[in-house]
Amino acid sequence: MLLFESRFHGPIVRGELTVTFRKWDKPKVKPGGRYRCHPIGVLRVDAAERIVLSSVTDDDARRAGFDDAAALVTYLARFGATPDTEVTRVVFAHEGDGDRSELALDARLSPDDVAALSAKLAAMDARSPAGAWTSATLALVEAHPRVAASRLAKRLGWETAPFKANVVKLKKLGLTISFEVGYELSPRGRAFVAATRSV
Repeated sequence: MLLFESRFHGPIVRGELTVTFRKWDKPKVKPGGRYRCHPIGVLRVDAAERIVLSSVTDDDARRAGFDDAAALVTYLARFGATPDTEVTRVVFAHEGDGDRSELALDARLSPDDVAALSAKLAAMDARSPAGAWTSATLALVEAHPRVAASRLAKRLGWETAPFKANVVKLKKLGLTISFEVGYELSPRGRAFVAATRSV
């Protein structure tokens, strides 16, 4: 688990903060690992390296949410760090609310996979009293990533609750991922949309 003060949560979700510095005796995360960050979801770690705190650049400090390196050093002094202290520099990315299953991450779709997904979506459309909705919803999420569900629902003329329920159905097929605000197509969803467009 990676924890941050609440003032960092919004910038992390928006992708503005992508680095953190930790006063660990040794790295507690590994590159490629996914770690929960309550309450904002899951972070993917891209790099974790030991460095001397005095070597941190102003740019890196800003990517961690501080005005400059001096401000970061002052902050970490609260935890007993000095400019000569070795810290762990962690590079990360926010990955949504934790529903990114292995299925959602798998973008390797065979023609049979595309056909099977198309059949499932057609069945969802057929069962819906409001008519076909799956293609329009996927296109909307693709065109407007991380936009509030209430705003997306209005674009389709839906109430928010039914719209959210429909997106959950797409999520169960591995086609979408959820964020604190809004949705995105998953890698699998992007591959499916691209494959069906080329047909």
